[in-house]
Amino acid sequence: MARAAGPPALRIAVIGGDGIGPEVTREACRALNAAASAGLADLELTAFPHGADHYLATGETLSPATFSTLRDDFDAILFGAVGDPRVPDGEHARDLLLGLRVRLDLFINRRPLRLRAPELSPLKSAASAPIDFEIFRENTEGLYVGVGRIENAGTPEEVAVSESVASRFAVERIVRRAFEHAAPRGLRVTLADKANAVPHMFGLWRRVFSEIAAEYPGVASEMRYVDALAMEMIRVPARFGVIVTSNLLGDILSDLGAEIVGGPGLAPSANVNPGVHGLYEPVHGSAPDIVGTGRANPMAAVLSAALLLRDHGADEAADALEGAVDAALARGVRTPDIGGSATTAEVGAWIAGRVASGAP
Repeated sequence: MARAAGPPALRIAVIGGDGIGPEVTREACRALNAAASAGLADLELTAFPHGADHYLATGETLSPATFSTLRDDFDAILFGAVGDPRVPDGEHARDLLLGLRVRLDLFINRRPLRLRAPELSPLKSAASAPIDFEIFRENTEGLYVGVGRIENAGTPEEVAVSESVASRFAVERIVRRAFEHAAPRGLRVTLADKANAVPHMFGLWRRVFSEIAAEYPGVASEMRYVDALAMEMIRVPARFGVIVTSNLLGDILSDLGAEIVGGPGLAPSANVNPGVHGLYEPVHGSAPDIVGTGRANPMAAVLSAALLLRDHGADEAADALEGAVDAALARGVRTPDIGGSATTAEVGAWIAGRVASGAP
């Protein structure tokens, strides 16, 4: 819904991708369009066909021209999922998701982990203690840079070497962002590392963390070995505010966190370079086994869209999307993965209707 005056519309590129990705992003777009129709935000959504079907038909993963368009002509990207058994080497997935993260320098992978319905958590403490924390995962370095080699391949002496890379620049910028995020919210910042076993890389993380913590004397901070922290996430998850960590450790911890707040169907994420660009996606995969069955949960995609809105100053619209998800959970409008019988489209329609109604 266009406005007569005010800031330009928020331009959102939509890439459904593979498997259930197009199904859940369709419902997220329905919620976004409902927010726009209700006058809560001025939005322009543009769909892109990229995914396995497009790759198999054209041979294109992500052309230079398309990348330039996504970078220059859009404020953010709403992404579904990638992964298709017809592309066994995953070339299109690497170019799309990892390629966009690296080429747009989306150095923060931010995972908000909020328990919205206590009965969905496997933790017996969930009903009595709120779970609401975030993981800031460094998104450009670590073991995922692909540095390594194979020696003596195919022989009894074969050795595989993978190298983890950490630069002061990358560590400092994500740790600083974690403190900047925590400070106005009164949250504790926890560093997750394994410095006792990997002293060189995580020694750098600890030094940088200590230096930046000293700049924020009003922010509680601590350093935890990742194995002990993982146990604490299960035993006392309510103690955490912001966890900052490396690429690999953040990947593991954030999936553990998703499970304790109800599963991947309720877990959004944001890959961002603040003030530059962002890619927002549910944390679940493409789930090819349930494509077309109506069993895919669209709530994580809707919550990812809410993150996108909030990061771009559309707080009222973000509140509406999040509130609609909470209301759907409270009313039992749920897909089978979280104990309901509604289909993907039914859940999406209910959420969009709630947003359009203006109900809190």
